[in-house]
Amino acid sequence: MRPVGQTDSMAKRHLEIERSYGGALRKPITADGLSGVASVRAGATVRLDAVYFDTPDLRLLRRGVTLRRRSGGHDAGWHLKTPEPDGSRAETRLPADADGRDRPPAELTARAAVHARGGRLGAVAHLRTRREPTMLLDEHGGTLAEIDQDTVSAELIGPVGATLGRVDWIETEVELADAGPELLDAVEERLLAGGLRPSASATKLGRALHDRLEELPDGSRTALPTAPNAPHSVGDCLTACLRTHVAALESLDAAVRLNEPDAVHQMRVHVRRLRSALAAHRRLLRKGAVDHVDDELRRLGRILGRARDAEVLGEQLTADAADLPPDLQPQATCRLLEAVFRDRYQTAWRAAVQAMSRPRYFALLGVLEDLAAEPPLRLRARHGRKEARKVLTRQRKRTGRRLSAALAMPPGQDRDAALHRARKAAKRARYAAECTEPLLGKQARRLAKRAKRIQKALGAHQDGVVGERTIRELSIQAPPGIAFALGVLHTRQRRDEDRRLSEAAKAGRQLAR
Repeated sequence: MRPVGQTDSMAKRHLEIERSYGGALRKPITADGLSGVASVRAGATVRLDAVYFDTPDLRLLRRGVTLRRRSGGHDAGWHLKTPEPDGSRAETRLPADADGRDRPPAELTARAAVHARGGRLGAVAHLRTRREPTMLLDEHGGTLAEIDQDTVSAELIGPVGATLGRVDWIETEVELADAGPELLDAVEERLLAGGLRPSASATKLGRALHDRLEELPDGSRTALPTAPNAPHSVGDCLTACLRTHVAALESLDAAVRLNEPDAVHQMRVHVRRLRSALAAHRRLLRKGAVDHVDDELRRLGRILGRARDAEVLGEQLTADAADLPPDLQPQATCRLLEAVFRDRYQTAWRAAVQAMSRPRYFALLGVLEDLAAEPPLRLRARHGRKEARKVLTRQRKRTGRRLSAALAMPPGQDRDAALHRARKAAKRARYAAECTEPLLGKQARRLAKRAKRIQKALGAHQDGVVGERTIRELSIQAPPGIAFALGVLHTRQRRDEDRRLSEAAKAGRQLAR
């Protein structure tokens, strides 16, 4: 069931692998000594005209992001460039006339929102470039890389559109087309031998606004540090887990705003994983250091959950309705359910986007970045496998206690609530095991697998509980014929309850071993 409001993007995605150097070669580069390069061809001179957009305090640029509208060249239009972990840059392109000419298109504004952090976008620089390209070709005439000598004139624009100054320079760019990084290295060696040096800034805009950047307070982290490749302590495992999920959460921001498939679900998963990681490893963290973070993550998870629950429940009940016998009006029942849950999803998704556009959400992202960069670890976090086993033992016992207590209760609302709490405990145990797997290996994988079985069985049970409650609400205002069909669906919500609880109990016994 595709949510209303989701649109097909006109954007084109391109991965850009390039390096920049100050100055220009005195002599044209040749193919001699460049592996795979059969010939060199000079291209026609191109004139490029680009207006760059950013917040007044350059939040995009400080995070390595650029947004521009450019004319001239083969790729004229709107370009949003964002840095990738491997050093390349992802470029999203839209036509020059997308959403009008004078302001960034809504799609690119949405994609830049996680970097702009609520700041208003406006023109900050106007760059005019005279480009003299040289193509490195293979034996079939295909382009392996392009070397551009750029003569740049940058007009600096103030917050109210006033011209603040002008900067001129010459630089050389090398961009890969259909070749590996070894060609980039070989060309760089040739350029360095010719007297060029790597540019201090990765972008033209960074070069143009260097002085202005220097004057601004350092209020924006450029990127999270990478996670440890080989964790030696439980603290390393937690740090890697936090960095992974904070980065993933931020990468999903644009997808949620653009209503892309499964985006709300995936962001909610990473919110839950962050909460679970902090809760399971609480004894490794300074007391009270993450309480506020947990409260804010819980709030965000609930906001996203309203949209996700409407999506999942709508799909589940509509599929059940499609299996009704013909005399129970399955098609009419499906149409009713689709309309109800489409509206619920749309309302909840809009509320989520509104919440993600407020200062509170952007403040949370900043706090999460700081937390992931330097978690407030206690000394015991320096310990290795022994401490990691303690973390898993606590989560395993906690899950077992909750599950045993819930299964011992008589059927009813209290047992349903207790089973739901046991499911959340199993989920936390699973996530904790996955977090410590680099240290504990097979032991952690085994616990994660068993906890997942409990989570899955109790999740199906909880879906039935929520399905029953929702159907009762819908039946009140439904037409008589469809109300009867909903009554039949109501009786089916717990048809596999005994099997599901039996599976959970079996997985619980395995977890206790």
